[in-house]
Amino acid sequence: MIGEDFAGVLGAAQRGDEGAFARLWRDVNPALLRYLSVVSRGDHDDVAAETWASVARGLTRFRGDEEHWRAWLFATARRRAVDDGRRRARSRDVAVGNGTDLDELCAAGRVARPSVDPADVVLAHQAVEEAVAAIRSLPPLQAEVLMLRLVGGLSSEVVAELVDSTPGAVRVAAHRGLKRLSQQLDRTGVTP
Repeated sequence: MIGEDFAGVLGAAQRGDEGAFARLWRDVNPALLRYLSVVSRGDHDDVAAETWASVARGLTRFRGDEEHWRAWLFATARRRAVDDGRRRARSRDVAVGNGTDLDELCAAGRVARPSVDPADVVLAHQAVEEAVAAIRSLPPLQAEVLMLRLVGGLSSEVVAELVDSTPGAVRVAAHRGLKRLSQQLDRTGVTP
């Protein structure tokens, strides 16, 4: 969360300051990608890109504090994920990779080899990804509510608006989701 500097960062981003927009993006994009990895059945990176494009187009019209900003962003992402799901349902095309791997692209000079060891990146994110995978296994409403509450940092009231429910139902869904996760961990022998 950006905190006290949010209003200034938002204002600068609305006036076209790329650095300020980048700060908004860096603050929330990791949480957004995790959320989309649970609620989007397609390529969540593409849905995130569509979300940010939509947010950039509407940024000058946005009014509100940081919680409203995050709610607007996640609501936009949710709509883009639904749109993507509908588009995928209409189109039964299956994308097939062309078989080109990183070594070939680097050798051809088309991309630079990453300077960070991918193994280090994988190890650094393993616990988060395991938690997201566990949440993904929950019923859809419980998974979405937990992602919006825990990863998105949104209140029960805001989540209720996003999922067209009541704050009480959101709290119940979150409680049930957490209980299910706890039971899953108990079955696998992991202690919370």
